[in-house]
Amino acid sequence: MDQDSTTIEAADPFAQLAEVFAGRRALVLEDDPALAEHVAGRLLKSGFAQVDRFDTGEGALEAAGRHPYDILILDRLTAGMDGLETLKRIRAGHGPSSDAPVLMLTALGGERQKVEGLLGGADDYLAKPVGDEELLARIASQLRRASRRARPAGADIVNGPFRLSPGARTLRFETPGAETCLVDLSPLEFAIVCELMTARGQPVTKTMLWDRCWVEWKFLPDNFVNIIDARISALRRRLKEQCPGLADALHPLIVSARSQSLVFRDLSDPNGG
Repeated sequence: MDQDSTTIEAADPFAQLAEVFAGRRALVLEDDPALAEHVAGRLLKSGFAQVDRFDTGEGALEAAGRHPYDILILDRLTAGMDGLETLKRIRAGHGPSSDAPVLMLTALGGERQKVEGLLGGADDYLAKPVGDEELLARIASQLRRASRRARPAGADIVNGPFRLSPGARTLRFETPGAETCLVDLSPLEFAIVCELMTARGQPVTKTMLWDRCWVEWKFLPDNFVNIIDARISALRRRLKEQCPGLADALHPLIVSARSQSLVFRDLSDPNGG
């Protein structure tokens, strides 16, 4: 099989999310009973310990003021107080969940609505309908970011022989007894590698990559997957060319996970993930 093919599969990183989600507690504000049940069921099946569901903003606000949640998933269009106002009051209330990461999951997917949600205190914004793969990857990403708040800003990320320095915007390949190699990457390639290595073996969907790395684009083109796949194919070749000391069995370093996600191999694992 061609190693540049995007069909190369990693060991399913979504199964590993059970460890990330274990013991976690989520709040879901959603007034569509079927969707609320589906989201709650999917989170519980994936490892969450508890998912509290509410169909009104008032109920969600009251619960967030009493309980510490690891993540809040909020619809915008709800009866009574809408999700955006609920979010603003949760953030202003200084309760046990006031700093919890917030994912807005809503049918209002326009750019203006997304900007309103992010400026209103959301950490991520996702338009319905959304697949389970995208939802779980986005939630895992927010939990990772929350856990990094206690770490020094710009701290290096080490993955086997690779050392990523976000502040200096460098990627080094270090092997014992050999000269350290500075991997030559374009700004876009570095952004992609940074996003994938920061995930530490967890899946990053192609939509997430587009949002965070192709920042000059103000919309999601129909062919965005093809654009990403072409860039990932070239990046795989570049990493192999510049890191000749890495065993062929560990290439490609960037592998596919399920249908629309990517993972940078965990090289702390002797099997390479």
